[in-house]
Amino acid sequence: MEYRLGEIEMKFAELIWANEPISSGELAKRCEAALCWKKSTTYTILRRLCDRGLFRNENGVVTSAVTKEEFLSRQSEQFVENTFQGSLPRFLAAFTAGKRLSEPEVAELKRIIEENGKERWS
Repeated sequence: MEYRLGEIEMKFAELIWANEPISSGELAKRCEAALCWKKSTTYTILRRLCDRGLFRNENGVVTSAVTKEEFLSRQSEQFVENTFQGSLPRFLAAFTAGKRLSEPEVAELKRIIEENGKERWS
């Protein structure tokens, strides 16, 4: 599955993640207010994202099939894979080039690396 959404699709997804479970009727109302969409546009985009496996619309209740955190994690993994041939060190080097990391940022990165290293090698 490709974890990429356009800007408007992402705003739509954010509405669902923030309000789920949500009735499709309530979602259409919120989309009209927040995105100036007609009901038909909401249902078209919802169907498209359900077909892609991101959301479910069962008996008029919309829920996520993929949490926001899972989506962002997979989207990040895809970006690193496509742009840096899967090399996290190359990504971090590029991300921090020309930017000085603060002490708390360095400490947080070390903590994340240590925790993930322990989980994989335990």
